[in-house]
Amino acid sequence: MRQKKKSPDFVLFLTVMSMLSLGVVMVFSASEYSTMVNYQDSFHYFKQQLVWALLGLTAMFIMVRYDYWRLKHYILPIIIIAFVLLVMVLIPGIGREVKGAQRWIAVGPLPFAPAELVKLCIIIFTAYGLSQQRNRIKNVMGLFPYLAVMGVAALLILMQPDLGTAMSVAGIVFVMLFAAGARLTHLGSLVAAGVVAVGAAIALEPYRLKRFLAFLDPWADPLGDGFQTVQGLYAIGSGGLFGLGLGQSKQKFLYLPENHTDFIFAIIGEELGFIGASLVILLFILFIWRGLKIAVTSTDPFASLLATGITAWVGVQSIINIGVVTGSLPVTGIPLPFISYGGTSLLFTMIGVGMLLNISRFTATR
Repeated sequence: MRQKKKSPDFVLFLTVMSMLSLGVVMVFSASEYSTMVNYQDSFHYFKQQLVWALLGLTAMFIMVRYDYWRLKHYILPIIIIAFVLLVMVLIPGIGREVKGAQRWIAVGPLPFAPAELVKLCIIIFTAYGLSQQRNRIKNVMGLFPYLAVMGVAALLILMQPDLGTAMSVAGIVFVMLFAAGARLTHLGSLVAAGVVAVGAAIALEPYRLKRFLAFLDPWADPLGDGFQTVQGLYAIGSGGLFGLGLGQSKQKFLYLPENHTDFIFAIIGEELGFIGASLVILLFILFIWRGLKIAVTSTDPFASLLATGITAWVGVQSIINIGVVTGSLPVTGIPLPFISYGGTSLLFTMIGVGMLLNISRFTATR
């Protein structure tokens, strides 16, 4: 086995480009009516998403050429900046509140979501630490630094409030600990503790409890807390096998809330049908496969864990999003990677993809 510099993983690149292109098209299709009503411009969200997609592509190509080893030198300032931003977003006058959630900081005309940066920072921090101290994580105390950083980040994100993102951060770290060789008994205890923590977070917030009860039976309150789930299922169900056709959604006429962001998968199911929705799921499966292949064939422990974390980031987030839209999980606001409208999420996900493609250039050849 030897390591040599080669071309980035083309299958991974093509997969990401397919999802990115589909996302731009579907953001326009899902939002054209609502933006005409609200902004008198059918292309309002489309133009913003296109700009963010181009910025994301630029960042991705930069990271493909950037020496990811240099990230090790910036881990401490990176994690400090990330936590400072998470605190700043909670300060009135700095954080921007939208629909009861304070998750953004206004950077000129553009909203910036610090939680998206935090995901990447925690992946880099955890990958470096685990690559240096893989033997210590066999001991429960060896897990403490990563669980502490994850716990503080999750707590600050919960205060925004954003349970979905907090869960995704925890899921990413869990996958990385598993990949690094943490004991299954310790990981099992973490899962149990996580279930208790999520249960407490739901029980202590009335709106989360209502969402959870609506998840158990959305038709018990179809015009209230179950409305979004019911409308999402109507959209998917009405798509049938082949869909109503691109741009032909009925739910986008102000029936389905967040149809261009968290619930865009429902519009895909409605317009492109079972076949189109299945192809999207297959693209995510393909991404996860290529990402894990890169992680397994990397001879550098830091790169391997970094690739694992980035792959888990996309995988966990897509599972949560699709689970919510299909009624398999309680409603929580989390975008579908590469496809949902959302500038900060798309930008940092593309930066992560650039790192993953970079790592693929140095995987082992047999």
